[in-house]
Amino acid sequence: MSDDEVEELAKKLEQDLLKMYRSPVLKGPELQKALGYSSIYALRQAVVRKTLPIKTFTVANRRGTHALVKDIARWLAEKAREED
Repeated sequence: MSDDEVEELAKKLEQDLLKMYRSPVLKGPELQKALGYSSIYALRQAVVRKTLPIKTFTVANRRGTHALVKDIARWLAEKAREED
């Protein structure tokens, strides 16, 4: 898979995720599902162990770990390239 194909796939995935979750930022169960973790507890364990495959952040006065849909889409596209 070429760089252009990865970029095109990432854009398509980003559009799909935005349509599905209606937010450019995911957290909690939405983040868990988008990254493919089997449970919210598995996601939390990855946060504690600092093994999440994407950049995450916290938001002042908000609970939980947040991630940008754009970063999730890019990571998924890169994973597809690895499988190619």
